[in-house]
Amino acid sequence: MKKISLRHMAKNQHGTITAVKVAGDLGRRIRDMGLIKGTEITIQGRAPLNDPVALRIRGNTLTLRNNEADYIEVEVDE
Repeated sequence: MKKISLRHMAKNQHGTITAVKVAGDLGRRIRDMGLIKGTEITIQGRAPLNDPVALRIRGNTLTLRNNEADYIEVEVDE
C-alpha cells in the first residue's frame, strides 16, 4: 500500500484516509465533513482546471479544494 495526498489521487481511484494533517478551524471543518481516519473514499472527478475535486464518501458526494485536499493523507493500492 502507498500513502499519498488526496490531491494526487486519480479519477475512480479508491483509498482509505490514514491522517488529516491540519489543526485549527480548517482541521475541524474537514473532520466535520466526515473525512476522518479509516474512512473509505473514491475520487469521482475533477473540475476542468483540476480544482475542486469531487469524491464519494459514505454514499454521498463531497467536493474539496486542492488546498484542503493537500492535508488529507490516503492509503491507496499501487
